[in-house]
Amino acid sequence: MLLKSKPPMFIVSRSLAFDTATHSYADGSDNSKQLLTHKLLSLLKQCSSSKSLKQVHSQMLINSIEKPNFLLSKLVDLKDFAYASLLFSQTPEPNDFSYNVMIHGLTNTWHNFSLTLEFYFQMKLSGKKPNNFTYPFLLISCANLPSLDQGRRAHSLIFKSALDFDCHTRHSLITMYARCGELGDARKVFDEITDRDLVSWNSMISGYSKMGFAADAVNLYRRMRLAGFEPDEMTLVSVLGACGDLGDLSLGRWVEGLVEEQKVELNSFVGSSLIDMYGKCGDLDSAKKVFNKMPKKDIVTWNAMITGYAQNGASDEAIMLFNYMKAVGLIDMYAKCGSLDHARRIFGEMPRKNVVSWNAMISALAVHGQALEAISLFKRMVEEGGDVHANDITFVGVLSACVHAGLVDEGRRWFQMMGLSFGLVPKIEHYSCMVDLLARAGYLNEAWEFIEKMPEKPDAVVLGALLAACRNLGNAEVGERVMLLLLELEPLNSGNYIISSKIYANSNRWNDSARMRGLMRERGVTKTPGCSWIEIANKVHEFHAGEGLHLNSREIHHHQSGWLNRLITKWKVKCHCNKMPPPLEEGGLTSRITAHEIVLYIILKSCLTISWNPSSFPCHCSPWSRWLQ
Repeated sequence: MLLKSKPPMFIVSRSLAFDTATHSYADGSDNSKQLLTHKLLSLLKQCSSSKSLKQVHSQMLINSIEKPNFLLSKLVDLKDFAYASLLFSQTPEPNDFSYNVMIHGLTNTWHNFSLTLEFYFQMKLSGKKPNNFTYPFLLISCANLPSLDQGRRAHSLIFKSALDFDCHTRHSLITMYARCGELGDARKVFDEITDRDLVSWNSMISGYSKMGFAADAVNLYRRMRLAGFEPDEMTLVSVLGACGDLGDLSLGRWVEGLVEEQKVELNSFVGSSLIDMYGKCGDLDSAKKVFNKMPKKDIVTWNAMITGYAQNGASDEAIMLFNYMKAVGLIDMYAKCGSLDHARRIFGEMPRKNVVSWNAMISALAVHGQALEAISLFKRMVEEGGDVHANDITFVGVLSACVHAGLVDEGRRWFQMMGLSFGLVPKIEHYSCMVDLLARAGYLNEAWEFIEKMPEKPDAVVLGALLAACRNLGNAEVGERVMLLLLELEPLNSGNYIISSKIYANSNRWNDSARMRGLMRERGVTKTPGCSWIEIANKVHEFHAGEGLHLNSREIHHHQSGWLNRLITKWKVKCHCNKMPPPLEEGGLTSRITAHEIVLYIILKSCLTISWNPSSFPCHCSPWSRWLQ
């Protein structure tokens, strides 16, 4: 197998700073090495890209810290097969854990099932003994290849090693035999399980359903219910597939009722199975209702509905839906590429519009800050009526438009009308939009009330926005409540600690401010350096705070101080654009990162001797445009 590391990118990043820990290791003491090891492993957990992981790895190599298994596990999470393979090949004596990490990654992450078998053979040749963390993934690989012979050999070794009582191994055996067409052997393994759990039942029901033994799948499902087990999403999908193959519409409808009763999310997995079942049973109206109810539609969902039409001879509807799918895809693509005019043209040329196309256009306008046009389009959608009805996604677009334009009263009105006029129950996405809207407008207590009313726990994004608003407005009371939730959700995010510390400092609560900094150090959390990306002449330039590695760094630093001080002196900025900072403070190079971007953009243009127009700068708000011009 040829192992190649990724070619180096032209962007250069500054190395990680290890402050006191690195210096303290200079004395060579075991204690200082343990401190550095702890810090590096803490940083490794925070890595969100292979690039940052390689920086941590380089520090491990420099300081003779060998932790290949920690690195391998993180590389599997980051899906970097090339570097994981290279690291494994350079590990002098990989242990059973190392092999198991690679076998797990090859099976579940990279889906390279034949290579899973190669690593398994290599593991045995090296004298390492496969265990209950090895065999489940080996069997799943055998199921996907399929390789019945290797699966049987593995089963024999599992029996000899007394691992046939491990629940994960038994479930994988059922799946392997079923996928390889040996349903009798799969059923034998299932029948020998005395302490069956839901996964045991699901493995066997899924095996029957996928291999075309629909009646057996339904019968086993009924036995499962008699045994007192409640079905989950996996069970329902398998049973729906069997109902479609049998043409059992009554059981299929009963399963849909169960989906609604148990409040199972109508995702692509469940929704496409319902559509497929109704299509095979000839009930296209029910299939269409499910399709229209689905908040998010991926290619699998569209294909299920188009196939349902085609299977029932509704060729015109199938072609029309296919054209809808293309049009919606184009609207979404043009919007994401910043070409609203093209998106508008595609939308306008559609002869008939369904809720998906309306939603796509409303969301496109909202994302691009065209709030009034987005709301106007929504009102037009409601007025035209017909069989098009606003759904959850529609209101996410409308509320997002209100957020971008700061239309607080309008946002409140539409949020209330969701239930009163449209019969929709607001979800976490709608609450998040309202929190963002109110936080930006300074209504922090009302925003917190929405947090408390949320049907689910708020995510880090909406809490982060509210915390930033608390900092800007100096509201320590609400900020403290938000902070407690954020630190629970993201204990390793340095920004949460720093913003919280600043909130306390601005309220003259110096002890609490110091406590947050101390807590940050105790947990091994390090501050992520400020970073700017600037695109000029189709090339991206990356700058980190404090670095001097850019090709034009001398010219930039020579001009930067003068430019920034002139910027502050010439214009006390008060800008309402999202890309701009609050009023810049005196202090030259310590000003915020957005000022950093402005200055770098101007200077780099000059250093690279590229002619440019101030109107090309990413922010088009009038105060900046006038000053730059």
